[in-house]
Amino acid sequence: MTIKFNQAQLKAYFVCGTQDIGAQSLEQVVTQALAAGITAYQFRDKGQSKLTQSERLALGQRLKALCAASGVPFIVDDDIELALALHADGIHVGQKDAQIEHVLQRVGSTMFVGLSCSTLSEIEQANQLNGLAYIGSGPIFPTTSKADADPVVGLTGLAQLVQAAQVPIVAIGGITVGQLPAIAQTGAAGAAVISMLVRSADYRHTVQAMRLAGAPDDN
Repeated sequence: MTIKFNQAQLKAYFVCGTQDIGAQSLEQVVTQALAAGITAYQFRDKGQSKLTQSERLALGQRLKALCAASGVPFIVDDDIELALALHADGIHVGQKDAQIEHVLQRVGSTMFVGLSCSTLSEIEQANQLNGLAYIGSGPIFPTTSKADADPVVGLTGLAQLVQAAQVPIVAIGGITVGQLPAIAQTGAAGAAVISMLVRSADYRHTVQAMRLAGAPDDN
């Protein structure tokens, strides 16, 4: 059964693929992250990944099952065919990936759709779309997780994007635990992280910080 989108899922959004974890097992990393309380998981396996398409499909099936057992949405990055084959709950598309209009048309009501936007003009274009669930904006700070990252947005830029957007925004890029309160103050719905969680010595503590960031009445 597909998990429907709600804004609370953006609070502690974990993005990870085999290229992010060195010699660790992605299944083990995701299992730990789910146990720690992440609110969404995006399967982003690209870049330095050494998986074949069939291996990626098999791994995706196992990760989808883990997420389903925890009631956490399983989101596929960029790959429409993989997302459909895995019966993903959502798909996330970048500005340089498949055309967003095509993605929205292909997946219909079968899964929710997120889009990366890092400028006001991209937000304005996103506001014209029907069916978009959320926007991912960043990098908020300098990041080493993405070689082709856009220019840094910063907290002031993030606040402007949040104000302009008609759907909730999740912040991504170079985020640390100490910066979570400032991100929450921009009005962003949450933070999407790779390194902050993968490199954490205490997943539960890190995820709790993500979930509790913001005003007291958000807790």
